[in-house]
Amino acid sequence: MEASKPFLGLSDVSIAEDTPVEGDISVPPGPARGGEDGFSTLDEPVKETVLRDLRAVGTKFVHVLYPQRSAALLRDWDLWGPLLLCVALALLLQGGAAGDQLQGGPQFAEVFVIVWFGSIIITLNSKLLGGTLSFFQSLCVLGYCILPLTVAMAVCRLVLLGGSGTVSFAVRLAVVAVSFGWSTFASTAFLADSQPSNRKALVVYPVFLFYFVIGWIILTFSP
Repeated sequence: MEASKPFLGLSDVSIAEDTPVEGDISVPPGPARGGEDGFSTLDEPVKETVLRDLRAVGTKFVHVLYPQRSAALLRDWDLWGPLLLCVALALLLQGGAAGDQLQGGPQFAEVFVIVWFGSIIITLNSKLLGGTLSFFQSLCVLGYCILPLTVAMAVCRLVLLGGSGTVSFAVRLAVVAVSFGWSTFASTAFLADSQPSNRKALVVYPVFLFYFVIGWIILTFSP
């Protein structure tokens, strides 16, 4: 009977008949889960969500076209813009030919491998050298800074419509050179402050090679 000692006295507990035992659970006032202003994306229409994301991507494009040491591209990072630019660049590079091969130009999967594998290698190199950016922040910056090269590829396609002579090559060389410098400068403008001062050159050099390879593919493209 010793086991029943913890339950001694429970039989004496009683609830008065006039004591209410039903009611509603009330939540004290406080900030909503969706944010400080009470806004929740769960209640947002799909159209508004898509438009808001597109506006965010467009804002980051502006930051790349007008590169400055701003934290906006790093604070609100995403991979939608790099994905769109990679797909656009891959589509523009389709239909190339090299030598006697019917499809010797860069293929869709090859462009994806070059862009994403190159970005990952540069990001890992930056982290090993003591960079303070997160993995996805670095991928976001490197991906968005492909924008000038993607625009250059579109311009080169238009120039090639008029022929592939010496003048055409000179124009394409100038466009690719400017876009290559623009991409390199924009990426380093965002990544510069995240690296130790004595190791910045070791981080910039792989970025230089990364955009140089993409620029070379664009320059040597022939429909």
